[in-house]
Amino acid sequence: GRVRTTVINPAGQTETNDFDPGDVWYFRRGHPHMLECLGNEPTHFILIFDNGYFSEFGTFSITDWIGHAPKPLVAKNFSLPESSFDGFPREEVYFARGTIPPDEIPENLQGPRVSPPETHKFRMLAGAPHAVFKGGREWRIDSTRFPISTTVTGVILDLEPGALRELHWHPNADEWHYVIDGDLSVTMFGSHGRFRTEHLHPGDVGYIPQGYGHSIENVGSKPSRILIGFNTGIYEAIDLSAWIAGNPIDVLATNFNKPASLFDRFPRKDVFISPNE
Repeated sequence: GRVRTTVINPAGQTETNDFDPGDVWYFRRGHPHMLECLGNEPTHFILIFDNGYFSEFGTFSITDWIGHAPKPLVAKNFSLPESSFDGFPREEVYFARGTIPPDEIPENLQGPRVSPPETHKFRMLAGAPHAVFKGGREWRIDSTRFPISTTVTGVILDLEPGALRELHWHPNADEWHYVIDGDLSVTMFGSHGRFRTEHLHPGDVGYIPQGYGHSIENVGSKPSRILIGFNTGIYEAIDLSAWIAGNPIDVLATNFNKPASLFDRFPRKDVFISPNE
């Protein structure tokens, strides 16, 4: 589906954008905003918050606030007669059904918009992938490409059947998964020999704590797609292959008690995605 958003910042600057499938928005904490379905078809989107203790239901709406404030107080606030607020909702209107919005974005009540310095919209899937590999591809946006996104990094990861997002970890963020398509095997490793494997399917959610080693493998017969969110605006990852490649060969030989010649066969840089070969 398609969505129209409006967001207002503390300086009174406002931005209204229309979103298509594959687009991303980011709203800063506490900035008022609205979401409006466009066209004749329903829309579906996934919301990611940078705090696991917060949810969509932790917010309040304009109708809820005005509905609970005393009418004389609201009338005084807007310099209007109390009768102006007769029939207003007395509680939150979470979803409001109106006419289909016009194709052209209407003017705000205040008149011409004063746009904020940073846009809230990024066309993630409209551009080329961040990286392409034999076994898959990745789209990634963090604050280096989407400056307003200071607390969230977003990734779309596609894996071909049998492909593996190699063993790795993130030193600066937790990782949250939502499986869009495909069947995945996700492993997680922590200190003191803790190792776990989970199988995720479309609609499932996974979570990897910061600093835990993990991998993602497409174990199905069809391509997989997974939405990944990190609670940081700067993406960081260390792949196991890069960790190995970054050490002197004699150190590797000593640590693993293997001949140094064995490590000549190892990759010289990070693998990232290993294809099904």
